[in-house]
Amino acid sequence: MASEKKEEFVYRVSTAAEWDELQANGNTLGGDLDRRTGCIHLSTINQVKMVLKNFFHGREDLFLLQVDTAKLGDGLIYEAVDENNFFPHFYGPSRSFSPLSLDTVRKAEKLQLVNGEFSCNILTESLN
Repeated sequence: MASEKKEEFVYRVSTAAEWDELQANGNTLGGDLDRRTGCIHLSTINQVKMVLKNFFHGREDLFLLQVDTAKLGDGLIYEAVDENNFFPHFYGPSRSFSPLSLDTVRKAEKLQLVNGEFSCNILTESLN
């Protein structure tokens, strides 16, 4: 079941290699999970820390990308992962698994890992 709620921005936790690819090529199909499932996995700002903790624990090569939802169009779908959590997934037009384009990224910042906690200005500014 999908939800129609939309935020102004969604967020992508990106490895340094993926961020480099996005800048060099102008787009990316994401990582292995994205390619297997046919969508780019994104998060709302309130989900980012949980995603970092559950999927990227201890990694030091990460960037947080702030993505403009208006530029994703109707290819952005919020899908339930359980009764309370709807995560944004980008499929592209007609669920065609389109790459995430560099022009959708409003900001990007390297995540800092300090005492086991991830931080960056995007998180600090957006959560306050």
